Amino acid sequence: MSTTTARPRNSAGDSPWGRLGEVLSKDWWLLALRGLLSVAFGIVALLMPIATILALLLLFSAFMLVDGGFALYAAVRAMRRGESWGMPLIQGIASVAAGVLAFLWPGITVVAFILLLAAWSIVSGCVMLTAAYSVDGRGRGWLAFGGIISLLFGTLLILAPLIGAVVVTWWLGAYFLVFGVAVILLAFRLRSQRNHPSSPGSAKPAT
Repeated sequence: MSTTTARPRNSAGDSPWGRLGEVLSKDWWLLALRGLLSVAFGIVALLMPIATILALLLLFSAFMLVDGGFALYAAVRAMRRGESWGMPLIQGIASVAAGVLAFLWPGITVVAFILLLAAWSIVSGCVMLTAAYSVDGRGRGWLAFGGIISLLFGTLLILAPLIGAVVVTWWLGAYFLVFGVAVILLAFRLRSQRNHPSSPGSAKPAT
């Protein structure tokens, strides 16, 4: 008489995703704090876009200065060892120069970034319009529409770069606002699941 033993199935908690959910539920308040910070940044970016742009520029300037300092240090160490040091030296000088430029002339840095974004939008619009003529079917209209929108957006950025910078900051603020609300909702959902865990269904006794 042979008996077969059923292998226990892996529960959701044994999977990597299940373990991740358990970790997040234990530290749900940290997730909620991240959401609150994202919401706060989004509100500040929406209400004070100019101040947000300047703050981001200062952060970018500090990052480029530190990055350039590390690159220059790597170039000096490579020079002492007799190795190739040209590329890290150029990279360090370029990073430090960009950091100083962003710190001393933030307006120029903003305009340069907006003009770069405008060039990308115009090139993308031209590519989409060109592709619209070679595509058959319903997709042609959407490609043409997207190309026209990209061209109009790029032209607006060139004509009014300051307005373009404000609009980009508003988009950034809206993203962080929506992202923060979603993270807060997730955190309280995990908190509710931790306080009220769902009990697995018990097997009915055989009759």
